[in-house]
Amino acid sequence: MRRFKEECHLLQLQGYASAKRGARANRAAAPPSQNPASLPMTIVVSPRRRRLAPLLAALAMFGPFSIDTIFPAFPEIARELEASPFAMQQTISVYMIAYALMSLLHGPLSDALGRRRVILAGVAVFALASIGCALAGSIGSLLAFRALQGISAGAGLIVGRAIIRDCFEGADAQRLMATVSMIFGIAPAIAPIVGGWVVAVAHWPMIFWLLAAFAAALWLACLAWLPETHPVEQRVPLSMDELGSTYRRISLDRAFLPLALAGTLNFNALFVYIASAPAFVLNLLKLDAQHFAWLFIPAISGMMLGAFMSGRLAGRLSAAATVRLGYIIMLCAAALNVTVALILPEPRVPWSVLPIGLHAIGIGINFPTLTLLLLDRFPHHRGAVSSVQAFVSLVISALVAGAISPLLSHSALTLALGVAVATVLGFVSWRVYRRIEKREAFAAAEARASA
Repeated sequence: MRRFKEECHLLQLQGYASAKRGARANRAAAPPSQNPASLPMTIVVSPRRRRLAPLLAALAMFGPFSIDTIFPAFPEIARELEASPFAMQQTISVYMIAYALMSLLHGPLSDALGRRRVILAGVAVFALASIGCALAGSIGSLLAFRALQGISAGAGLIVGRAIIRDCFEGADAQRLMATVSMIFGIAPAIAPIVGGWVVAVAHWPMIFWLLAAFAAALWLACLAWLPETHPVEQRVPLSMDELGSTYRRISLDRAFLPLALAGTLNFNALFVYIASAPAFVLNLLKLDAQHFAWLFIPAISGMMLGAFMSGRLAGRLSAAATVRLGYIIMLCAAALNVTVALILPEPRVPWSVLPIGLHAIGIGINFPTLTLLLLDRFPHHRGAVSSVQAFVSLVISALVAGAISPLLSHSALTLALGVAVATVLGFVSWRVYRRIEKREAFAAAEARASA
């Protein structure tokens, strides 16, 4: 382990020195309007991808795992805590809102304090919050501890993305991001299945005891095997003024919002079904609590297959070509989903879930590339960029869970139309980004020619 840390640290220092030399050379050639933070930063590729991938995937898993696991227990929790269906839906939206707000700090904290320290603290708080959920005696206390879960859950996912970009670049970064996405996809697939098994043999608090045990095991694994990939020499002091300045610089970047919305709307097209899972599975498909797999296995298997394809395409297709392929699949799947909903008198398996799985393939293909394009806009503030990206995504996800899902989940057709609208808006956002990218490339070429 010590050798691994020293090796990674040495590579980081070499990459940092190279980045400083490259930045000085590029600064003279950069057009006056170019943001200095967007100058390229050289990162040396480490050969330790196989060791990092499972750990980073596990860190990304426990957040979404805590969303989906409780779905089969909704009826039992509602009866015991005397909660309305609307109040039960807020166990998702409260979690997502807390996740979104804290996501603005996870990245900058890791930029200032180091990746490892922030992850260890986040996982520990999540374990304690899960114990609080298990002991909750009212819907109010459950919502409070769900919010605490949300505050801590983002540390693994957000800081983990920054770790990938700390150690890898180009096709290697895309392959590792795709590998993590593929392993990460297991969580939402098995979470409701595990939840269904648990409520079949035990009381609903056991779900949260299992989440606490998983977080405790993950904390020990991070303590033993997670290296520090952000050395002191590269850290940015944490200052509210500097943080505000960084966030303003990120938000004012012309390409940030369309690129962030493209990835966010892609995922939220699928999240419409995830947030509506109890209504879709129990009411529309008329299945029981042990059959949530009919929704989640096609959806998450599609994402895993798409992530696998993204890894295989890395270095063979350009970023633009990869994203274009993903959108072709998603738009075709959205059209097929609406058609199936119109043809069938009532939703049924497998026909009503197959378009969801196809749609998820496109999401899995696009996600690693869109994330890396966004991180590379600000190579010296990757933690902050990851935080803002997560904030945008989670705010929209909370809106979907708390407001849009209850409006759409009464029929399969309205759900399919909601997915189609999100997909089209994501595609439009991508096209806006591509126009900005082409203008920037043209301006850079003109500046080089005039020099």
